[in-house]
Amino acid sequence: MDISWIVLAILIALAVYAITIYNKLVKGRQMADEGWSGIDVQLKRRSNLIPNLVETVKGYTSHEQDVLHKVTEMRARAAGASNGGTAERAQAESDLSKALVSLMAVAENYPDLKASDTFATLQKELSSVEDEIQMARRYYNGTVRDQNILVESFPSNIVANSFQFVKRSYFELENEAERQVPKIDF
Repeated sequence: MDISWIVLAILIALAVYAITIYNKLVKGRQMADEGWSGIDVQLKRRSNLIPNLVETVKGYTSHEQDVLHKVTEMRARAAGASNGGTAERAQAESDLSKALVSLMAVAENYPDLKASDTFATLQKELSSVEDEIQMARRYYNGTVRDQNILVESFPSNIVANSFQFVKRSYFELENEAERQVPKIDF
């Protein structure tokens, strides 16, 4: 009789432990999804600013069409990658960031453009959005890290494998120079 109570107690303890681990895995998945949603919101916000920025620059420049076309093309590519995986989305957004840096470099050659209130406001908003993207990316990567630790470490990996929890990808940029927020000088 005593052994059956001990076995029952051990089984109950294991079940409670498995439920606790499962709930941690679900919480981690939800937090990572929330983090990705935050990145997505900021990327859409940046994408929505770009047409206004391009139109403002168009008004001041006439022969910089290749840069304007590149920014528009990269914005469309980033929008198309919104349904893709983390790596695909990171690459598309990285290319868009490069195009925006080129656009800001073009703006340096036009003093009237730099003095424009509209352009200055758009630059300030873009800088703010870039900061928000960086914060959202850090939050997402932190939640992914926590989730991946649970998925890979013993004994929680047993529960994770049983319920098909998998490692998630970090939202990273390939090139070290791209890790910096685009610098916009006046």
